[in-house]
Amino acid sequence: MKYGILSVIALIFGCFVYAQDVDALLKEAEKAEKDLKEANALAKYKEILQVQPANGKALWKTSELTGRIGNRLKDEKQRQAAFTEARQFAETALKENRADADANYALAAAAARVSTVASGKDKARSLRDMKNYADTALQINPGHARALYMMGKWNFDIFSLNVGEKAAVKVLFGGMPKATLDDAIDNFEKARAADPLLVINYLDLAKAYVKNHQTDKAIEVLNRMIKLPPKTGDDQDYKSEGRTLLASLQ
Repeated sequence: MKYGILSVIALIFGCFVYAQDVDALLKEAEKAEKDLKEANALAKYKEILQVQPANGKALWKTSELTGRIGNRLKDEKQRQAAFTEARQFAETALKENRADADANYALAAAAARVSTVASGKDKARSLRDMKNYADTALQINPGHARALYMMGKWNFDIFSLNVGEKAAVKVLFGGMPKATLDDAIDNFEKARAADPLLVINYLDLAKAYVKNHQTDKAIEVLNRMIKLPPKTGDDQDYKSEGRTLLASLQ
């Protein structure tokens, strides 16, 4: 009896220490990401997964950061490998909790990354998944800023496909899905309202306004964008691109 009680106490203590370790690693990962040290943040999230493989936040954040960092790689095969890995982490996060809006968003984002290096039917499948998982994320959380951004990007990307790509999309979707610049702009504007600091959303919103012949609105969006603080490792580059676009419109 005495040894049984001691075993239970030891187990409870071990679980407490275990939880403390994960909490500490999460805080370290979040701080590294806030400090724009994304490689360090990714390493911390992966460290959490070694301790707690089913940790939902660590899974979807690992997916997001793997895709984001991988997108900066110059070698296309390395980018493809990173995007495939990002998708795998997102799929695992979704298996752990299908009702997690962040996991659904992460899989939509991973599919969007894959679509940039795919062609034909593979590109069409990735665009289909991008929409389906972004839709699910928004059903769970209608105010999810990054999922709203994904829907805006999906509308913009579908609208901008070339003839061959549209043919593949028609086959996979059973017809050309409805995607308009107005819908893209509406999604981007909703994302801006949900998260006024999401820099990439401003850039793509401005591009959509330009394509929709609404130059004044594009200029307004870009003027706001270039004043925003960087929140990801890509934001300075996005702001630089925004300044170049702004200069071309004035």
